[in-house]
Amino acid sequence: MAQETVNPDGEVVLAEELGNARVVTLNRPEQLNVISSNVVKLLAANLEKWEKDENAKLVIIKGAGRAFSAGGDLKMFYDGRNSKDSCLEVVYRMYWLCNHIHTYKKPTVALVHGISMGGGASLMAPMMFSVVTEKTVFATPEASIGYHTDCGFSYMLSRLPGRLGEYLGLTGARLIGKELVAAGLATHFVPLEKLPELEKHLLSLNTGDEAAVGSAIKEFSTDVQIDEESILKKHAIIDECFSKNCVAEIISSFEAEAGKEGNSWIMPVLKCLKRSSPTGLKVTLRSIREGRKQTLSECLKKEFRITINTLRTRISGDVYEGIRSLTIDKDNSPKWDPPTLEKVEDERVNLIFEPFEEELELKVSENELYRWDGKYEDSAYCHQ
Repeated sequence: MAQETVNPDGEVVLAEELGNARVVTLNRPEQLNVISSNVVKLLAANLEKWEKDENAKLVIIKGAGRAFSAGGDLKMFYDGRNSKDSCLEVVYRMYWLCNHIHTYKKPTVALVHGISMGGGASLMAPMMFSVVTEKTVFATPEASIGYHTDCGFSYMLSRLPGRLGEYLGLTGARLIGKELVAAGLATHFVPLEKLPELEKHLLSLNTGDEAAVGSAIKEFSTDVQIDEESILKKHAIIDECFSKNCVAEIISSFEAEAGKEGNSWIMPVLKCLKRSSPTGLKVTLRSIREGRKQTLSECLKKEFRITINTLRTRISGDVYEGIRSLTIDKDNSPKWDPPTLEKVEDERVNLIFEPFEEELELKVSENELYRWDGKYEDSAYCHQ
């Protein structure tokens, strides 16, 4: 297992039992609550325990400090780049956990302030109630570093209105709190100053009644009005450009729109798109589009294969080059391999989508009787 940066102040996840409520706090504030192997283990253990506990009625998740969660621990992945499958365990556990968060049997509330990106946002968007503020910032920027939209986002993005999912997945564009509610990635907007009071009120309810919890949150929430400059107001252009057959056609169409009056917003987005990993872009587009026809479990199994094959550098080492450029050397000058979209052959991309042998697939059960089966400890990987 790759080494992780440990929170020097104590536990990376704080779990509290307060009456009938259970509160879990992501507690790596100095690292923006990035998700490590230990974070995943503790989250999964607590969520399973609380779902089975008759006295646990409501689960609240939040982040310590100024972020909810910035996503996966990129340094952990980078440090394990030369050791075969050093991060396989944490990847397996995370996708397995994502399935259970989507299908949790008790009311869940995410209180989301600050950064909520990538895998971190997978702890927000599927919750029964996801509360965002004016400080919430969401993005799925994985393609830009040679990775792909993971942790269930090929399922979630593919179900957004029009081609918004392709746009967010390919460009890594950010949405703020009100936009998240309008897009359907969050349920309520609550001003940041009211968030502590809301949490206190939810704890005082001492109930897991869905209607009561929803009503309580609504008392603190405000109606959402989207600014005219919001990307959500650009849906006609996004639908036109991001419905094209391939990444190259999307970029070409987007460039054509950029030349029209009133479309100055496109140029910085286009610049980021062109700087991104060609391999990451092609894999991301295909994964999101396949997601439209796949169930949640099918998406998670697919994403697990893509992730493992990507970390194994089966067709490209872009993910490690992207992490190096972004977070290690911070030179923002990645050297992609292959360097252009034209050189990323579809036949090569096919390789990282190929199913594994059955025993090596992610085990997420759709049978409620075996809901909590399929853990990493019971997988073929653990016994290799």
